[in-house]
Amino acid sequence: MTDPAACNTSRRFFLGNGLAGIALANLLRRDSSATEPAWSAPDGRPHFPAKAKSVIWLFMNGGVSHMESFDPKPMLNRYAGKTISQTPFAEVQNPDKLAIERLVVPDANGNQRNTLYPMQIGFRRAGESGIEISDWFPHLARNVDRLAIIRSMWTTDSNHGAQSQFHSGRHRNDGDFPNLGAWVHYGLGSLNDNLPQFISMGKREYWNARDGHYLGPAHDAVPLRVDPGKPLDFARPERPLPAAVADTGGELIATLNRLRADQFPGDQALTARIAAYELAFRMQSSIPEIFDFAQETAATQRLYGLEQKETAAFGSQLLAARRLVERGVRFVQIQHGGGGAGAWDAHGGLRANHAKNAFAVDQPIGALLEDLDQRGMLAETMVVFATEFGRTPGSQGSDGRDHHIFGFSVWMAGGGLKQGTVHGATDEIGFHAVQDRHYVTDIHATILHLLGLDSRRLELPQRKRLDIDHGQVIDDIIA
Repeated sequence: MTDPAACNTSRRFFLGNGLAGIALANLLRRDSSATEPAWSAPDGRPHFPAKAKSVIWLFMNGGVSHMESFDPKPMLNRYAGKTISQTPFAEVQNPDKLAIERLVVPDANGNQRNTLYPMQIGFRRAGESGIEISDWFPHLARNVDRLAIIRSMWTTDSNHGAQSQFHSGRHRNDGDFPNLGAWVHYGLGSLNDNLPQFISMGKREYWNARDGHYLGPAHDAVPLRVDPGKPLDFARPERPLPAAVADTGGELIATLNRLRADQFPGDQALTARIAAYELAFRMQSSIPEIFDFAQETAATQRLYGLEQKETAAFGSQLLAARRLVERGVRFVQIQHGGGGAGAWDAHGGLRANHAKNAFAVDQPIGALLEDLDQRGMLAETMVVFATEFGRTPGSQGSDGRDHHIFGFSVWMAGGGLKQGTVHGATDEIGFHAVQDRHYVTDIHATILHLLGLDSRRLELPQRKRLDIDHGQVIDDIIA
């Protein structure tokens, strides 16, 4: 009988020589982990007919100002320099019941940012829908008839842990909860057995660095970088191996895995690990091919802005995302401006900050929407543009805006969503979401619904969730 310890040693030897397609550290953590869930995962089939197959989740770290992107507030210009208490809200048609509260409510961090700060960029109506979009986003304006903009989001974490809150629905102080991508990964089966179904690109901070949590590390995203030579750590041998040698090694690992599985037939965690190792081996060829942009036409590369230094990095990630989804990846999570508080965190110099960041993402996102659409993929692919919170209508310092959790904007496109529509509203200065208010998990519920999943049927009996964790489907933006 083969010694089990020898099996483990051999497996690690071959993995160390390049037969890992997922980061080796992550695989070995799984291999030694006792935290694999004991419950049975879903069968991978949607709970009801789905309208979408995949999600490309674009997250702008730091907090995008809604008043300078997707929610114009001309009252800020009219009363710039006045305090909120000096602004005659009675002039506004249909004043809401929160008007008096607005005079005394501080910003999310408890500071009084009461001096109104004018919009730092103009807005124009675009498309047949006539939706107003900031002049910082001309490529998105060209695609506005593909968007469903939600202008009435709110959250509760007033600092950048709200990045994790938008992904998971829970405040960091509540403990660790799986994020949306992990739930999708947990609930749906694979569309391509040679690729992972949940991928992350871009820098992530420690408060937003994990995904699966109590679902287990098997549902964490696989981190990739846009580097054809090294898209993933440990994805290539330390030295070149002839194909015959690699095939022999793969066959040996499969034999060792079968011996181990026969010895422990009821070990679900072992079965999951073996599947991960086998996927790792297949990814050696599938992943580098994804990032070989030489297969794309010069026109496509220009469309994504790969020839410009300002747009090349994000454009490359979005082109890779299209190629991943095209080959059957379920959920691609891309973080823009990660690191520290996030690149969009404009406490000062908002005009320069947002102009720079918008220039970096606008053309690539416009390209992604157009590319997906002309390939017939947008109908089954949801694209989401999200950020952890908005920014205050009042100024911080001379030329910045503070964090703002009471009202902000996100948008979605494709995958069964209405096109060219605006849902919800903030008040006349962009302080409170006042019409069709939506907590961040309403976005989750809508995405899961369009993927054919009911979060309550995914819920684990050992981990009962609050009703707000599940969110409410935003029916008004579904086609």
